[in-house]
Amino acid sequence: MNRPALLGNISYRAWYMWRRNVDVSLVTWKTNVIPPLLEPVLYILAFGIGLGAYVQEINSGGRVYGYLAFMAPGMVAVGIMFHSIFDTMYGAFVRLRYQKTFEAVITTPLSAEDILAGEILSGATKGLFAGAAILLIITLFGLAAYPSSLVILPLAALGGLLFASFGLWFAALAPYIDNLNLPVFLFVNPMFLFSGTFFPLDGMPRWVRLLAELMPLTHLVDITRAATFNLLTADLLWDLLYLLVLTAVMLYVSIRKMKGRLIK
Repeated sequence: MNRPALLGNISYRAWYMWRRNVDVSLVTWKTNVIPPLLEPVLYILAFGIGLGAYVQEINSGGRVYGYLAFMAPGMVAVGIMFHSIFDTMYGAFVRLRYQKTFEAVITTPLSAEDILAGEILSGATKGLFAGAAILLIITLFGLAAYPSSLVILPLAALGGLLFASFGLWFAALAPYIDNLNLPVFLFVNPMFLFSGTFFPLDGMPRWVRLLAELMPLTHLVDITRAATFNLLTADLLWDLLYLLVLTAVMLYVSIRKMKGRLIK
């Protein structure tokens, strides 16, 4: 199969794989719904209110923010990343290696591309839900401006697709489930800490800022924070373009890599 045709082989049947994963999630809906709602509350209480009692204000980009207000949009972006990337990284690995779900589904009219696209879509759906849930929480705290914050919803869908693709790629690369600890340590945790989520990057050394610019979460945080404070400007088009291009690349790379492992 030639490479340009890879994504072109995805059909409407990918919806069936998406629906299968969503139906499974609905069976255990309490563990899929409650954590996304409680997690941001814990971060807000621990960091925003606890640490915020000592760090009253944050100066970023020439603007002064209360620490809780500065941190809250970062939690939205982090929730999108966590819930989409972990869903495909661990979920797809388990369905491939242990449950043999992919082997069963491949005997149906679904193509390998349909199966993997459905995996990414279901991971992105969880990322979108988490982003919407956390946005609701920070709205209740009075930390989101409207209507600009509504931009976060389509942005969460895009971020979900991106990080779900990364998760599928990591699952395809890992020979054993324990190997998935490596991308968590080298990829997820550094973004969680150094993408402008808990502190601004303005005062960081130049090499840290350059490294942060390579991290997709940094660009997701930038747009999310701007939307939360009604500060959307044309400068953010660079962040959006970065996310769009990287998403397209990772969709192709992850499906191609996992397909090679699936039909081996």
